Amino acid sequence: MSIRGKTLFQIIVLFSFLSGVNAQDAHFSQYYANPLYLNPAFAGVARCPKVHLNYRSQYPIGNVYQTFSASYDQYFDNLKGGIGFLVLRDEAGDGTLSTTEIGAIYSYHLQVSRKFSVLAGFQANFRQRTLEWGNFRFPDMIDPFYGFVKPTEEVGPDRVQNNHVDLSVGFIGYSKDFYIGVAGHHLTQPDESFFVESKLPFKLTIHSGANIPISRRRLYGEYQSVLIPNVVIQNQGSFWSFFGGLSFNYAAITGGLGLRHGNTNPDALVILLGLAPSEMPWRIGYSYDYTVSKLTNALGGAHEISIMYQFACPKKVKKIEPLRCPKF
Repeated sequence: MSIRGKTLFQIIVLFSFLSGVNAQDAHFSQYYANPLYLNPAFAGVARCPKVHLNYRSQYPIGNVYQTFSASYDQYFDNLKGGIGFLVLRDEAGDGTLSTTEIGAIYSYHLQVSRKFSVLAGFQANFRQRTLEWGNFRFPDMIDPFYGFVKPTEEVGPDRVQNNHVDLSVGFIGYSKDFYIGVAGHHLTQPDESFFVESKLPFKLTIHSGANIPISRRRLYGEYQSVLIPNVVIQNQGSFWSFFGGLSFNYAAITGGLGLRHGNTNPDALVILLGLAPSEMPWRIGYSYDYTVSKLTNALGGAHEISIMYQFACPKKVKKIEPLRCPKF
């Protein structure tokens, strides 16, 4: 992205704050490769200690948006549930606006019957938003020969850092062949503004899917071939997002296609491919968002990489039917 392009973007960000436009959360296309971010009830669902690492670059020409995420979760028998920790860093406009989150999660696990279980998650986050005022460029700073070298007369905000605590909850119900979950983030709707009041809107997430075996041949106790249709619906403020996808697992290979639709028009076609060997403690996935909205794909769409590593399970682990959702 050219200097002029970056400047225009930074000015747009600035005027968004001036006009009190509500902020939106960063999002990932590999929803289930970052499960704690999707729904806090996922904490401990794999029973064994697990680490997830995620990176997303949206509109990579110019590094306009970048998001980094890392999480850890584990099930504890004496707590009858899972504990999780999540760290997220979101950067917009080459770091002009950044958000850092550190969260702690507890998820209660209840086996209602031999075939059906319920998870209830509770999350507390510390959020910090930072505005790098020195990165902004204004017209009065332009020298016709030397570029942006003059001081500006624009007045910055009284504060360039906003700190607050945020709360979220989530629930999941699942059986061997079906799952459905709902999560509510930002229950307190904190004020994240730098100029005028701008509350972070409550975010509602509904996600669901099914497991459809297409081969009865088993591999390491799981179906070797399975199709997983899934949907994720999210609402935050006036923004709605609907994602419909179809994932497949075949031995160590997993992949899928999905379409994300915004309020009024399609947003992106998501293409996913990953490796998830049953005999190995890791899996890795890559996805590409091909923009199909009016923005076209000129800015490069979005690239996303996820890595998961599962540590050895404790010797005494309560037996419960695993939740079979998409791996990415």
